[in-house]
Amino acid sequence: MADKDFTILYVDDEVDNLRVFKAAFRRKYKIELASSAEEGIRILKEKPIDLIITDQRMPEITGVEFLKKVVPLYPDTVRMVLTGYSDLSAIVEAINLGQIYRYIGKPWDEEELNVAIENARQLSRLKKKNRELLAELQHKMEIQEKTLQTFKRFVPPKVVEECLSTAPTTIFEGEQRHLTVLFCDLRGFTSISEKWHPTQVVSFLNDYYESMTDAVEKYGGVVMQYIGDEVFAVFGAPISISDHELKAVTAALEMREQMEKVNTKYRETLGFDLSIGIGVNSGEVVAGTLGTHSRLSYSVAGDVVNTGKRIESVTKSSPNQILVHESVYEKVKETFSSRALDPVYVKGKEQALNLYEILK
Repeated sequence: MADKDFTILYVDDEVDNLRVFKAAFRRKYKIELASSAEEGIRILKEKPIDLIITDQRMPEITGVEFLKKVVPLYPDTVRMVLTGYSDLSAIVEAINLGQIYRYIGKPWDEEELNVAIENARQLSRLKKKNRELLAELQHKMEIQEKTLQTFKRFVPPKVVEECLSTAPTTIFEGEQRHLTVLFCDLRGFTSISEKWHPTQVVSFLNDYYESMTDAVEKYGGVVMQYIGDEVFAVFGAPISISDHELKAVTAALEMREQMEKVNTKYRETLGFDLSIGIGVNSGEVVAGTLGTHSRLSYSVAGDVVNTGKRIESVTKSSPNQILVHESVYEKVKETFSSRALDPVYVKGKEQALNLYEILK
């Protein structure tokens, strides 16, 4: 009975050889016959072939030349040559040019040829399995890449990169970091959003978030969270950066400029300009993965974070104001124009804060 999953194409210009070959092997394999290289190529185009066996000496084209043409079109098909011509140079040429699996002498011995065909069948199956595994691997890699790109939309890219570049548990362990936190809040948007269609709200917030995030990332910061219309960013985690206070304040100034562009786009719709307030603080925090066994997120925590949020709340009375804690001011005072505020008491702090407004 023919093996349905293995097909042999035998090419020989002598009809008697074709007849004998088919009679010898048709019970075990599917056999396709061609009396010329041209006919062989036509069959290859029409039917799936697992093994090509060709005579070397043919009038129009040699077996090696035929296989040389076949290789780039059907690279996974196993190839063998049958010939009575035993010149060593022909054998070398067949192996190099035709990428021949076996070179069998004529007249061929049926038992020897049968063993060679069986070995070729095993090779063909291995090639097929490898193709399937490679295709599966490629598919899985594409899925992983899509998953990673989606993951990066919900988790700060730098957090993802840190996860991939460090030991599996490192990113999940809390560590002390000296860094700068920035809080940016949109003023008056809540009342406006109540009058807008939800799609308008989402469209505006996406534009706002993108503008603010671009400014943060431009100077090495990472947006940790979008909380309503507030942006919470850090400079110095998960990857440490130098001059994080300077970079945070520079980003804050650019965020203010970006807000002008957002207002230009929505001024006609709103009828007026929206403003932001930014608070910046620096110091020691605990950075790492926070949460429960069912839900985790990378973030930073500590008094520096809480105070940074309180500083941002002080800006509510002054549109587009940027306020920094004295810890930040001491690092940037030579770079930016600023003015000192009277000591300010904020919720949760017993002592008044020394704050400075960044002017430009």
